[in-house]
Amino acid sequence: MPRISEPSLVRNGADGPHSERAARAEVLVRARALITLASAQADAGTTFIDFEKKLVAEVFALGRAVVALFLVAGERRVLDSLAERVVRGGRTFRRAPAQSRNLLTWFGVVRYRRTYLREVSTSDETHGFHPLDAKLGLFSDRLSPNLLSVAVRLATRASFSEARELLAWFVPCAPSTEVVESAVLGYGRYTQQWFETAPAPDDDGEVLVIQIDGKGVPTATDEELRRRRGKRRHRNKAPSPRHRGRRARQRWTKKPRRNKGDKAKNAKMGTMVVMYTLKKQPHGTLLLGPVHKRYYASFAPKRHAVEVARREATKRGFPPGTKRTIQVVTDGDNDLSRYIAELFPDAIHTIDVMHVVEKLWDAGSSVHREGSAECRAWVEAQKDALYAGKAQKIVAELDRQLLRIPRTGPGNKFRREKLAEIRGYIFKRRDCMSYDELRERDLELGTGPVEGAIKNLMYKRMDHGGMRWIKERAEALLQLRCIDANGDWEAFVKHVHDKTRASARKGERVRLQQRQPCPLPAVTVAEAA
Repeated sequence: MPRISEPSLVRNGADGPHSERAARAEVLVRARALITLASAQADAGTTFIDFEKKLVAEVFALGRAVVALFLVAGERRVLDSLAERVVRGGRTFRRAPAQSRNLLTWFGVVRYRRTYLREVSTSDETHGFHPLDAKLGLFSDRLSPNLLSVAVRLATRASFSEARELLAWFVPCAPSTEVVESAVLGYGRYTQQWFETAPAPDDDGEVLVIQIDGKGVPTATDEELRRRRGKRRHRNKAPSPRHRGRRARQRWTKKPRRNKGDKAKNAKMGTMVVMYTLKKQPHGTLLLGPVHKRYYASFAPKRHAVEVARREATKRGFPPGTKRTIQVVTDGDNDLSRYIAELFPDAIHTIDVMHVVEKLWDAGSSVHREGSAECRAWVEAQKDALYAGKAQKIVAELDRQLLRIPRTGPGNKFRREKLAEIRGYIFKRRDCMSYDELRERDLELGTGPVEGAIKNLMYKRMDHGGMRWIKERAEALLQLRCIDANGDWEAFVKHVHDKTRASARKGERVRLQQRQPCPLPAVTVAEAA
């Protein structure tokens, strides 16, 4: 192969050192180069900022030399313990000549050689493996697992292209956006298993709080997917970016103007669960917290999120039938209420008080002129009754106002329909509005934590201009973001690395990057029609 100055994953430079002695010598040369650089730059009167820039390049070069030494030494130790024929997982392998490959590391691309074990079989479909890679946990991705995991972690907070650009600020060679996106899907295959097996936190509180809410994420329509996945036609190169944009706009099919109220996002709902505990004050009546806050989100049916909450509650010491206090706070969604009644029959189900207050303001604009002093006074009176736990009194007041509004007349039909809708909302959920008792017990009244989680974990990453997601792909990214927010990222990466390494040691070909996402999680019990 031709010798090039900067090897990459797709262009091979000169082979790395073939012996441990040569690798040691290269490390010493690079180390001496650092000493020489410091003395020479000081004698030349170089400014610190210029010296530091040159130093970074030399430190990366030294890092590559040390990595090459580590790999060469590892290969020697593997050969010392490797027989001519090896049996792994019921399959027989024989030694074959060493093969070279490039490995993208924190310090840049390193080229090294490692022995190949070829499967002995009469079948046409045989797969060998490299024992050094299997031992060290290096997979067929040709990237350092540490570098790949950091790229994925950045992608949970910024777009794929921005994640690559950010990483390129700190490493000499960053993986491409396609690699980062494929790695997100690959790590996403292990998220469900992680949530199921992750240990419960120690030293938990005495009261468990579960908050559940949903958020719509913009998704691609069938037409957008058809255009995205269609065959690409050859197009002549445009003379400039301006003209390329003009040509693209000319190719677009004209869309009819949306009617008032039509939605452009094609939003699909994701469900967010926030769980934490509260600890009783040692010398008082307050409940201190939150303690060990954990997040979970999914685009699967809502029941799945409630089932996960049930599983995690049991794991944290709040099993079905427990005498300990469990509070579930929602916005009054009918489906969530049904699942909570089934899976948390003994829990305190609370409706977010601010959702009810917003309903009261809507009702006030139907009773009095919106923004008037009478409207504000009426709403404040209903809020006082609400916080006093007198939801039935509010229902009676809404009934009284409905009787006052004539059935005919300009705008009366709309006012009556709005009041009737709000009256039905409060009447149906009045048993979940004992806010006076909740305040006395120092329990939660609102869904602030879960709404904040939706904003920070979903909205900031997944709801920007031009973004159109596929639910299964968004699922992988969202669950990785939750794992990171839970403070479990390092443990999760170790979990994935250990499982994939165990598979590689059996002779399986392991690749973290995946082109296709996993299907959405299924619910335990089929939903009723």
